[in-house]
Amino acid sequence: MRGGRRDVLESFQAKWAPVRVNKTRQNKKLEPGSDSIRTDQALAGAIAGLGGAIAIASMEWFSVTAHFPLAVIPFATSIVLVIGSPEAEPAQPRALIGGHLVATLVGLAVLRLAGPQAWAAALAVGLAILAMYLTGTFHPPAGINPLLVVSNSLPWSFLFAPVLAGALLLAGFAYVWHRCVSRRPWPRHWI
Repeated sequence: MRGGRRDVLESFQAKWAPVRVNKTRQNKKLEPGSDSIRTDQALAGAIAGLGGAIAIASMEWFSVTAHFPLAVIPFATSIVLVIGSPEAEPAQPRALIGGHLVATLVGLAVLRLAGPQAWAAALAVGLAILAMYLTGTFHPPAGINPLLVVSNSLPWSFLFAPVLAGALLLAGFAYVWHRCVSRRPWPRHWI
């Protein structure tokens, strides 16, 4: 009986053990786990990482020029999303630009109505999520905008610089990056 269980276990392990197959003329398709597939993934990750670093450096320059500390410019996570997952719906220009604008407008409205209270900041984030869903501009990284606006009592000018200007710059950067460097079609759609 024990020998039977051992045979079944060995058969099960052999069936599910990773298989390494080298590409040959007879084998045009690479099996999962091949070195070539891992190399392609590593290269894609390196290219995305380089794009993210360049975009963050550009935002740093923008923050110095616009006299906003980088911590107040909410684009680091947007850069990661747009460069790393360009096919995702929240990474499309409508969501990227619209989400940041809608979320910031909600934050500014709540600040105007309730002042810089902790409960108001929480309410602003919740309302911004709802507003982004209703407008078809859901962009999760933009959820920080109303929190920043209410918590720091940011002025209405924050909507234009850095939010609108930054979102437009990021969309432009992503377009050039994906078309020229990563050679991927982006965006899937503009609106």
